[in-house]
Amino acid sequence: MRAFAPTERFLSDVESRKLKPAYVFVGDETFFRKQCRDAILRTLVPSEMREFSLFEFDLADTELVQILDRAQTPSLMAPFQVFFIRGLKALYGRGSHQDKFDAIEVYVKNPNPNALLIFVADHISIPADARRMELTDRDRYEKIRDTLGEYCGIVELARVEEGEAVRWVTEQATAQGAKIESDAARELVDALGGDMMMIAGELEKLLLYVGEKKRITLGDVETMVLAAKQRSLYELTDAISAKDRVRALGVLHAILSTGDGEDAAIGHLYMLSKTFRQMLIISERNVRDTRMLWAALWQGFRVPPFAAEDIIKQARRYKSRRELTRAIRLVGRADLALRSNPPSKRLILEKLVLDLTAEPQAAEAAWQQDELPV
Repeated sequence: MRAFAPTERFLSDVESRKLKPAYVFVGDETFFRKQCRDAILRTLVPSEMREFSLFEFDLADTELVQILDRAQTPSLMAPFQVFFIRGLKALYGRGSHQDKFDAIEVYVKNPNPNALLIFVADHISIPADARRMELTDRDRYEKIRDTLGEYCGIVELARVEEGEAVRWVTEQATAQGAKIESDAARELVDALGGDMMMIAGELEKLLLYVGEKKRITLGDVETMVLAAKQRSLYELTDAISAKDRVRALGVLHAILSTGDGEDAAIGHLYMLSKTFRQMLIISERNVRDTRMLWAALWQGFRVPPFAAEDIIKQARRYKSRRELTRAIRLVGRADLALRSNPPSKRLILEKLVLDLTAEPQAAEAAWQQDELPV
């Protein structure tokens, strides 16, 4: 698997202790970076010696020369030292930093054999398809290759393509003596937007959840993985925005048949309200692509990566701000009805879907009729 290959080669070098004096970890995929770090600590830094063997620095706070001097000096307390050095972008700011690159080169040509330097370039994002790398990231990567590539090992930590992630999930389940159904593996990857760190964590939870059954089904994924539940709600808003009443009711029934069912009705309404408010902002700011989307929605109010393009498409189906504010009001009224101890929460949600997929005049009339005194 292409995305896994650089990390696997590095792990092999760590196990065989055939390491260069210094490496650059390029990319923001934390899953691979954690694998590399864990292997280094497990193989080179015994837990009882980490106080004297493991060091963390940031070039924004500490001068590179100080770090290199410390690495060059043998330790009386530890047989081997590892230095993780973050903030590599500080070497590529304004002005010339040639003296710092020269210092790294001098060190690497005459290194301390009992020390390892790891420069972390996590300010660069490498997509699964390298051809789609942002121009800024591509330029930063090329500068690292041109300045450090000659005397430091480069370990590329790229995002994982969906097919590779699905294959990894399947292989990991098998290694744990379990089986994950193909549609379940794909749903897990898709629901988490290909984020390998999250995928690994959720897979571990799923393996504990199925226990002795040793088989993970699509239903297990939909029950346990929050993003999978969110994905079902985005499918619901997709049907609603398309005014596809039959499909919307079908998705609603599927949601209510899994997990906590009707007991989670309030949570479903919260997510619907949040999604319509996101669509309102998308519409008002005329968001056309995912880059504009991340700029329009603030931290804590953003959508999962897998839903970015879908929510833009859904928002564009609404022709005016009035339509979206009407949808938000309808969800609010349904929330009030749910909190009034109704005989059936399912009926409240079904009625909401019917109103959201109806023409505005018809829906408003229906609500007015509900509010007439008995």
